Amino acid sequence: MSKTLLSVGRAGIVLIWTLLGLGSSSQAWAQGKYMTRGGHISFFSASIMEDIEARNDKVAAVFDVVTGQIAFSVPVHEFQFKRTLMQEHFNENYMESDKYPKATFTGQVLNAAQVLKQLPAAGQNVEAEGNMTMHGVTHKIIVTGTLQLRDGQLVVFAYFNIAPADYSIDIPLLVREHIAKSVSVRVNLTCDAVSPTLVSQP
Repeated sequence: MSKTLLSVGRAGIVLIWTLLGLGSSSQAWAQGKYMTRGGHISFFSASIMEDIEARNDKVAAVFDVVTGQIAFSVPVHEFQFKRTLMQEHFNENYMESDKYPKATFTGQVLNAAQVLKQLPAAGQNVEAEGNMTMHGVTHKIIVTGTLQLRDGQLVVFAYFNIAPADYSIDIPLLVREHIAKSVSVRVNLTCDAVSPTLVSQP
C-alpha cells in the first residue's frame, strides 16, 4: 500500500464518510473506492495589476468507480501564493479561512454506468454535477474532466470556473474593477484503491 494512502488514515476516511453521507465503516464500503489526501488544486484569475494564482497540495478526495460518486475537501489556508501579502489578503479579507476553513464538492458523474463500464479499457471524458460549498455558501455546479486507471491508481483531472461573487466573497471595488469576474480552477488527483483492512481498523 502506498505511503499516500497510509497517511490518510482513519481521520481521512471519516472525513470522506461525512462528505458522502455514509454511515459506518465496513469492508464492503471499500470496494471500488479510490482515495487521496495529497491531491492538487490551483486557481488563476487574470488582472490588469497582477495575475492572481495559487496552489494547494492538501486536497482530500474519494471517488467511487461503482456508483460514480465523487467528493473532495480543500483546506483553504493551504493555498500558497507567490507573494506573502497576497496570501494574507486571501485568507483574512476574502476567504476568511479561520471562519470557513474548508471548501468542499460532492457530486455524481453524469451517465455514470456507461462511463465507468468503459473506464478500465480507456480514459474517459466526464462531467460531474454536484454541490460546491465555499465561504459558507453552496451552489450546484458542473465539473468537466477526465478519468483514467493507470498502474492501479485512479487519475482524475477536473476543471471549472467560479465567480467569487456567487459565494459572497467581498472584493473591494478598487480591486474588483481590475480583475476577472471568474476564477479558473484546476484539480489533479492521483488516488489509491482503499484497502478493506484500512477501512475496518478501529
